Amino acid sequence: MFPFEPLLAVFAISVVAMAATWELQRRTNNAGYVDVVWAALMGGAAIFYSAVGAGTSAPRLLVAMLGGIWGFRLSLHLLARVLHEAEDGRYRFLREHWGGSQLKFFGFFMLQAVMTTIFSLPFLVAASNSMSRLGLCAVAAVAVWLFSICGESIADSQLARFRTNPCNKGKTCRDGLWRYSRHPNYFFEWLHWFSYVLLSIGSPWWWLSLAGPILMGVSLMWLTGIPFTEAQSLRSRGEDYRRYQQETSVFFPWFPKKAETRDS
Repeated sequence: MFPFEPLLAVFAISVVAMAATWELQRRTNNAGYVDVVWAALMGGAAIFYSAVGAGTSAPRLLVAMLGGIWGFRLSLHLLARVLHEAEDGRYRFLREHWGGSQLKFFGFFMLQAVMTTIFSLPFLVAASNSMSRLGLCAVAAVAVWLFSICGESIADSQLARFRTNPCNKGKTCRDGLWRYSRHPNYFFEWLHWFSYVLLSIGSPWWWLSLAGPILMGVSLMWLTGIPFTEAQSLRSRGEDYRRYQQETSVFFPWFPKKAETRDS
């Protein structure tokens, strides 16, 4: 029988944490803390599942290491931005769109608690894997994780370096990986979830681990990721970003193409 109790525990903790984060947002007028706490909760969930999971030691240890490092690295990266920058344009837009309604923001934060629980499911499945030897699957999982984390870290670093240069104000980053994808950080974030699919192979519930890459892909492509980010980029950078959209692949890294020229 699938172990639902750890999921319920993560949900309860996430509700309390997100309620406290909503109060912090209310006091600071900065909703960006929701991303910081979401990532930290995910890292904590990976460690928690590895401690209570019914699987053998190898997959549980890898879940704790891979999921924990990923979650807390992302959380610290986002925290640095929240502490040193104004509220993200996406949340400023929501604040204006909702007329500053704290009730709607509270509902949004509670939704993040639900999403934490759902997105943590691959961690639990992998930590429940009873295979005594993972072999090539474990090696492949670590390789995918390393490639993804390195790619995401490089993309984050390139964007941060670009944004710290005052000469780039109002311009679009085309440095490094950003020349080949408009959202390389999102791409590597999505790719990293296949690590837990590989770690789950051998578990009777391995197919549930597909929730990670599937839900993250849907979220990034059509819900909270790319649509909100690109709408804000168009508002802040206008024609320069429209040209970037014409030249650069939206998600999967690919060679850039020349923008279409308009008749004068």
